[in-house]
Amino acid sequence: MVNKLKQHPMLKFILLTAFYFLIIMALVYLYSYSGINNSHFIYNEF
Repeated sequence: MVNKLKQHPMLKFILLTAFYFLIIMALVYLYSYSGINNSHFIYNEF
């Protein structure tokens, strides 16, 4: 049963898309959480 599900191309596509979407959302969250707009940027005075 599990091998049959692994070989199904549409299910594999949906799972990979969801996986990559979660990774991108995590990166966007971490980027916004790091406070890019704060004054920690080294070239802020130029």
